[in-house]
Amino acid sequence: MKLLVCVALFTSAASAQIVQGFVRDARGQTIVGVTISLQPSSGGQHVTSRTDLAGSYKFEAVHEGNYTLKAEASGYATADSAIFVLARNESKKIDFTLKPLEAEFFDQPNFIVAGVTNTTAHGGHGSDTVLRSTEALAKATASLGDVAEKQQDALETLRRFQSAAQLDPSEPNYFNWASELLIHRATSPAIEVFSKGTHLFPHSTRMILGLAVAWYANGSDDKAQQSFFAACDLNPADPLPYLFLGKVQIATITHSDGYLARLERFAQLQPENASANYYYAASLWNQRDSETAVKVQALLEKAIRLDPHLSAAYLLLGTLYSERKDSRNAIAAFQKADLEEAHYRLAQEYRKIGDNERAEQEIAIYNELSRKSAEQAEKERVEIQQFVFSLR
Repeated sequence: MKLLVCVALFTSAASAQIVQGFVRDARGQTIVGVTISLQPSSGGQHVTSRTDLAGSYKFEAVHEGNYTLKAEASGYATADSAIFVLARNESKKIDFTLKPLEAEFFDQPNFIVAGVTNTTAHGGHGSDTVLRSTEALAKATASLGDVAEKQQDALETLRRFQSAAQLDPSEPNYFNWASELLIHRATSPAIEVFSKGTHLFPHSTRMILGLAVAWYANGSDDKAQQSFFAACDLNPADPLPYLFLGKVQIATITHSDGYLARLERFAQLQPENASANYYYAASLWNQRDSETAVKVQALLEKAIRLDPHLSAAYLLLGTLYSERKDSRNAIAAFQKADLEEAHYRLAQEYRKIGDNERAEQEIAIYNELSRKSAEQAEKERVEIQQFVFSLR
């Protein structure tokens, strides 16, 4: 497929030269989050930009010379390049029209359901913390469609969703099919179906999020990161992708520049959202120093004002006080956090101030809560049926 490119010239009264334009689809609708690359023909370092909510991009203070401009977006055909010369005191307006990848370019997912089994195999990857975050994200993905966490006949449900998607390849049918696979830890087939779904429906935020979670569950952190970020960039005002991103527990993602930048954007776009303030605070905490610690505290206190029942914010605030050796405020914060970990941290703080009796009480509470949650998690893992597949 060919890319349609419109180029217009305009003079700039200012000395700064500008390259800007819009990116639209074949129907004239603007496309958000398209990566625009500006590469000097001389071989110098290229710069990139992303289209905003209006589908526009801009490069400012561009020097005169020969350039190649390219637009790329997930779910669209590979873009051709716009090659142009930028003269002194001249600016350019270059618009792109991207064509979506067509359904016929993709084969049907290449597997069939061969059977179903009950197993205690957990799936997921990494630590128990990562496993729990994977399970939470899978449940959150399923909640976006018509998939229930437990089915009396999981195999029949899966086959029904698969048949529906093959007879009517609509966005809801593909999402339900892929989500049913994901919730039963069939990560490879889920990736296959979600991948096709994102090509067929590139503007579906939940489809991109589903693919991100499937890659995450599969241990493919780089691909998971790309999909999580793409979901956040598709419609930056939508809080849903940021809430998913905030649940991620893999350091290769949570310590990346792109992670912090997107959660900062979430807080800026939705300053009265308690979760936005908390997740931004948590992302800053990962790279804390004396300066960011003050900002983290302010964000957490704001999150708590907005939602006095946000236990995670109390837990992180208590941790911050603990690192400052401020046991009094740490204890006050941990007492308001209705979480297992808060009881463990409370025990540590009580030991610091010599209150061993209370420390033992908190450890006992922590151990009992941990035992119950572990038993419940194991029960759910055993009850989830895992499917057996074979290639066509």
